Amino acid sequence: MNAQTFAPPPLYAPERLALRPLDSPEQLKPRDQIARNRWRHFAREAIETLALTLIVFFLIRLVVQNFRIEGASMEPNLHDGQFLIINKFVYQSVKPQRGDVVVFRYPPDPARDFIKRVIALPGDRVVVAHGRVMVNGAWLDEPYPLNPGSYSFEQAIVGADELFVLGDNRNYSSDSHTWGMLPFENVIGKAWLSYWPPDFFGWVQEYSYAAAP
Repeated sequence: MNAQTFAPPPLYAPERLALRPLDSPEQLKPRDQIARNRWRHFAREAIETLALTLIVFFLIRLVVQNFRIEGASMEPNLHDGQFLIINKFVYQSVKPQRGDVVVFRYPPDPARDFIKRVIALPGDRVVVAHGRVMVNGAWLDEPYPLNPGSYSFEQAIVGADELFVLGDNRNYSSDSHTWGMLPFENVIGKAWLSYWPPDFFGWVQEYSYAAAP
């Protein structure tokens, strides 16, 4: 019988060494420093968001502005208490046209804003006879709803940087027939959109008519 040799069993199983991941730099920092860094990050993001919001707000204000109608001078088309959005950018590229409804700083008191309709343009000869408007020797055919006036206005020539404007409710409107021509520099913008009350929601109606001779 052959003798067999046996290796003595190990007294204990070899230990397996588990590799421990290295601590990240953040984990090595004190807790208060980590908190401060997180707060700085949050504050920076909040400031950037606020700055972006303000930039967008002011850019929008450069293009549009809201306006509340006070009074009945634009009846029957626009009404007391109606809210509009005014396009402030449109006249940067084009000139006002007859029939445009514009918002402007009231010449006798620039702190107040008025809304009227453009009737005559620079160089036009305008006269009002018993409520009828004549521009450059031709009666103006106004296609929009109108409450005609009963007054007269002696012939005048619109200046190079001026407009002649009237309200649609002619006898109840403070406009060019009472205080004269509107300097173009006073124009804020063109009435664009009605948003309140809901019954009047929609684009402000645009009317065009043949240019006066």
